[in-house]
Amino acid sequence: MFLMTTILQINDLSKSYGPQVILDNADLTLSDRQKIGVIGRNGVGKSTLFKIIVGEEDLDEGKVDVYAGTRIGYLTQHSEYEEDESVIDFLMRSSGKQDFECGKVAGRFQIKNELLTAKVESLAGGFQMRVKLVAMLLKEPNLLLLDEPTNYLDLSTQILLEKFLENYRGSFMLISHDREFIKRTCNETLEIEHGKLTLFPRPIEEYLAYKEEKLLMAEKQNVNVEKKKKHLQEFVDRFGAKASKASQAKSKLKQIDRLKTIEILHPLSTAKINIPQVEEKKGVALTIEDLEIGYSDKSIAHGINLYIERGQRIAVLGDNGQGKTTLLKTLAGELDKLSGDYKWGHNIKIAYYAQHIPAKINFDETVKDYLKRVSPKDTPDQKIFEMAGNFLFKDEALKKKIPVLSGGEKARLCLAQILLQKNHVLLLDEPTNHLDFETVESLAMALKNSNVTVIFVSHNRTFVEIVANGIIEVKNRRIRHYNHNYEEYVYHLQKDIEEDLGLVKGASLNLGKEDRNDLRDKLKEAKKRLKILEREMVVLEEEKKGLLKWFEENYKEFSEDKNKRLVEVEKNLSTKEQEWVELGLELDVLENAN
Repeated sequence: MFLMTTILQINDLSKSYGPQVILDNADLTLSDRQKIGVIGRNGVGKSTLFKIIVGEEDLDEGKVDVYAGTRIGYLTQHSEYEEDESVIDFLMRSSGKQDFECGKVAGRFQIKNELLTAKVESLAGGFQMRVKLVAMLLKEPNLLLLDEPTNYLDLSTQILLEKFLENYRGSFMLISHDREFIKRTCNETLEIEHGKLTLFPRPIEEYLAYKEEKLLMAEKQNVNVEKKKKHLQEFVDRFGAKASKASQAKSKLKQIDRLKTIEILHPLSTAKINIPQVEEKKGVALTIEDLEIGYSDKSIAHGINLYIERGQRIAVLGDNGQGKTTLLKTLAGELDKLSGDYKWGHNIKIAYYAQHIPAKINFDETVKDYLKRVSPKDTPDQKIFEMAGNFLFKDEALKKKIPVLSGGEKARLCLAQILLQKNHVLLLDEPTNHLDFETVESLAMALKNSNVTVIFVSHNRTFVEIVANGIIEVKNRRIRHYNHNYEEYVYHLQKDIEEDLGLVKGASLNLGKEDRNDLRDKLKEAKKRLKILEREMVVLEEEKKGLLKWFEENYKEFSEDKNKRLVEVEKNLSTKEQEWVELGLELDVLENAN
């Protein structure tokens, strides 16, 4: 078993912005080798927590202890390079390392040869993010704070980062709006909700299931308590005035006072987005014939021949810089074609969303007035407010003037505007940036269930998996239909990257006889402990099932002892499951070395 060492301690942390409470007496303890996915709705304080830890934000109350030996690597969204600075010069300056050391780490993220001497500011957003990752890793941190690292990263780079995090021997906390990326990289979950930090020692899917189960149990118990209170109150109301029953009635009132419900904080609303349906029509949405796209001085892709039917939802996939955004800009009419032709179907209304579009929305009016003005005239106010609420514009946020909105808020406003309109085709370039993963998945389901045609660029795997029923691949100056599904696309891309990185499973070490005997003893002991753990977990699971069954069958009763025991069982089970996971990882290492 690994000996866990505390590297960071947070106690009674509080932070507010005016009347808005972000963190309220929050506590957290981090040890080495923890891989934590940080979740929570937009605005709950995920990025604020990171900034407080590294000292970029002041705390109102509480204490943050960074233990000796803890080296924090913080992936920031702002740029740290100087004007006209090359990639290699920036890496050497920021890390203090020599050029060959910088080049070695940069190569793991496919920053090689001419890219090393290129100016950082000349690179696409995804490659700039790669440079930031390399600069951070060169400082050899043992605690990474990663705030939306997958923003603007293409799928290839995401997989490279994923592989790095899988083998990373330190701890990290990861904020991401891509549930799939969290699932693949994190084995613990930290939720920020109602100002509190809840660390659950299991992956995100298990945490969400656990949270739902606890909520249902609390609601069920509260119903039972209220029923019992009502029954006792009926006795008091009926016999309270009678002298012969007065003492019993008084006793019943005391019982009522002792019956307590479980406090359920107001649950955070889950977005449920509805996209207005357009008239059902079959046939062609878009025809592309021998199209060439690019700029006056540079051809990006040529020989493009595509046919897209109405109602299809097409993901445009490929590495950064290959032409995905250029294709969407051309189809949106923002960029002239170089040669060839494309033609939209008859009477098709098109909406285009891209990262630069929100910056153009600077009308001197409130969010509410803007959405009412740009929505179709027959749109009820209720529908407008529902869509605004889905993108976190509620109450006071509706009264905000557009010029004071942040970039993320403008992006959400732009999406709300587009979805309120009855467009036949949506061209979407990275629509999920600035959205929490609940809203990402709600938007994905809305697009899947609508009858609009969608052509979109996204590196969010959860989003693509839900939405896409067709794939266009952009690669080596060619753009064509990919004849397999998204799962196969990711699988083959991952295998190619593993080959490039030389990741071969099961490679044995050249061990001497004494070392090998010691290794076999450790392997035997680990397997024995694993079997014991599995038996203990089965016993706890059975006890948990029995307790839950008792609660269901005896819903009219409340047992404090059984409720207390259920909490103990769940806590013990969680601890053993964590030990089981760690032991499994240790076994993998031992078996590969044997």
